[in-house]
Amino acid sequence: RRSDDGPPRTYTDGMTRPRELRRNTVPGRGYRPFDAHRRATVRRARQHRRRLDTNSDLSAVVSELLAQRWSPQQISRHLRLRFLDDPSMWLCHESIYQAVYQPNSRFLRPSRLAPHRRSPLRTGRDHRRAHHRKQRRNGRFQQPMLTIHDRPFPAIDRSEAGHWEGDLIIGDNHLSAIGTLVERQTRMVRLVHLPRADSDSLHAALVARMKDLPAALMRSITWDQGTEMARHLATTEKLGAPVYFCDSRSPWQRGSNENTNGLLRDYFPKGVTLINHPPAHLRAVEHELNHRPRMVLQDRCPADLFAALLASQKPSVLRR
Repeated sequence: RRSDDGPPRTYTDGMTRPRELRRNTVPGRGYRPFDAHRRATVRRARQHRRRLDTNSDLSAVVSELLAQRWSPQQISRHLRLRFLDDPSMWLCHESIYQAVYQPNSRFLRPSRLAPHRRSPLRTGRDHRRAHHRKQRRNGRFQQPMLTIHDRPFPAIDRSEAGHWEGDLIIGDNHLSAIGTLVERQTRMVRLVHLPRADSDSLHAALVARMKDLPAALMRSITWDQGTEMARHLATTEKLGAPVYFCDSRSPWQRGSNENTNGLLRDYFPKGVTLINHPPAHLRAVEHELNHRPRMVLQDRCPADLFAALLASQKPSVLRR
């Protein structure tokens, strides 16, 4: 209801006021503001300490997994699976974020961080901030191209393996790049070493990196409209897999790849050259990413799922 001489009541008012009255009303005496304030002061002094501050074993496990670049969500789910019968070792992901973001957090001590990092989180942040949408590059092709709307339904709903999403992560001054590919069903990651970020270099490197896969696991590639994929018809001919292009300025249409590129920025920060990362280092990064449990895969690892498909060469239907 709205008062004639005051501002309208909000939804929060309807929840907060009854709680306050229930909490601080004394039978036979009613609600007394000074008594309510005194009780609130006592309760605040008695508030619980964070579980990470009181449980050294839990803190050690969380620190170890953060050092391995696990996300708070992955850690939270892993704790419940690893300590099934010990709820004292469980923790929600928000508690981990709060522990990292709190002032003078022990998780931000230099001794617990890699040399180039200021935070154990893959974003590199030591405080919360809003996300900003980044601009994407566009390109035009002389050759006819297939669009993402031409993809077969098994590629769209992830019911069939072998459909990949790809893109480049760009180094300092756009002078270096690494190709990134993610298999849509298993989230398997493959990285492509590029001497240059032009179409000829990408075509040769992409074919060399993916030609070892059987046809059942190399069915299509979805890419954005960057000029580096100008030789897409030659790539299709060599790999036997069509290349589909996203709509202009629509990186969300390659959601799995965009998410993976965010993970990779923890290893390859923006503003640095990517030329000095040899193929052996890219394979090590692949291995670490592909052996992390994924929530979207019901806490299974991409490497295990992809290995099973390689062994059978008969892609099975996995849950999305």
